[in-house]
Amino acid sequence: MACLKLDERALNGLWNSDHWERELSDPQRLCVGIAASADDLLAMACGWVVMDELQITLIAVDPEQRRRGLGRTVLKQLLADANNAGAKQAWLDVAEDNLGAQALYSALGFKTIGRRARYYRDGKDALIQSLEMQREVKLT
Repeated sequence: MACLKLDERALNGLWNSDHWERELSDPQRLCVGIAASADDLLAMACGWVVMDELQITLIAVDPEQRRRGLGRTVLKQLLADANNAGAKQAWLDVAEDNLGAQALYSALGFKTIGRRARYYRDGKDALIQSLEMQREVKLT
C-alpha cells in the first residue's frame, strides 16, 4: 500500500495498515496525494470534515522530495476539497520543533491557538493551529 510506505518513510510509521485501511475506506475522509507511480507516493494529505470543520490528520512528504512545494500542493488541494464539502475552518496539530511545517502552515494562513503538552510519542508538545477558510464565489 503506497500510503503505508510513505508513512513509514516520512513519519516513521505513524499509522499501521489497519488504520490506513479504515482511513481510505471511510467516505467521510478526504485524502489527496501526488504519486510517482501506482505504488509510490511522493506526498499526501488526509483529513475529515465534521459539520463545517476540517480536521487535518496527516501531511507527509517523502524526505527526498521535501522543499519542492509538494506539501503545499497536497495541503491546498485538501483545503479545496474540504471547502467544497462545506468546511469553514481547518484544524491541525504540528510538532513544536517542526519549523518547516509551521512556516508552510503560516504561509497558508494558519494561526497557533493552543498547545498540547507531551502530545507526541517522543514527548514533544504539539501546537494547535487553525485556519478560517475563505468561501470561493463561483461565477456561472
